[in-house]
Amino acid sequence: MFSNTQQFSGATQSLFENQFAAFNALTNNVVGSVEKVVALNLAAVKASSEESTAAAKQLLAAKDPQEFLALITDQAKLNAEKAQSYGRTLAEIASSTTAELNKATEAQVAETKDKITALVSEFTKNAPAGSEQAVAMLKSVIDNASAGYEQLNKTTKQATATAEAHVAKATEQFSQAVAKTTSHATKK
Repeated sequence: MFSNTQQFSGATQSLFENQFAAFNALTNNVVGSVEKVVALNLAAVKASSEESTAAAKQLLAAKDPQEFLALITDQAKLNAEKAQSYGRTLAEIASSTTAELNKATEAQVAETKDKITALVSEFTKNAPAGSEQAVAMLKSVIDNASAGYEQLNKTTKQATATAEAHVAKATEQFSQAVAKTTSHATKK
C-alpha cells in the first residue's frame, strides 16, 4: 500500500504532534481564562469587603431617616452598576475564550484534514489494483466526518451567540429593574 512504512509512520507522528500541540494550546487558553475569572472574583470580593465597611460606617453616621434612605438608594445604585460591570466582564471573558477555542479548533481541524487528505492521496497513489472501492469509502468517511464537524461547529457558534444574547438581555432587564426600583425609592 504505502511505498514504505516510514512514510506512514512519519505521517502518523505528524498528526499526533499536531493533535498534541492543539490540545496544549486549548488547555493554555482555558487555564488563562480561569485565571482571569479567579482574578475578577478576587478583585470583586476585595472591593465588596472594603465598600461594605465604608457603607456601613456611612449608614451609621446618618443623621436622619431621609439621609439614611438616600444612602441606601445610592448604595443600591452603586451595587447594581458594579453587578452589571462584573457580569459584562465575565461575559467578555467567556466570549473571548469561546472565540479563541473556536479559532484554535478550526485551525486544528483544517490542518488535520489537510494532512489526512495528503495521507489518503498518498495511499491512493500506492494502492494496489482493485482497491478503488476501499479508497472511495475512505474518502467518503473523511468527507462525512468533515461535514459533521462543520455542522457541529456551526451549531456551537449558534448556541454561543444565543447564550451571549440571553446574557445581554438579562443584564439589560436587571439594569431596568434596578433603575425602576431606585427611582421608586428616591420618590418616597
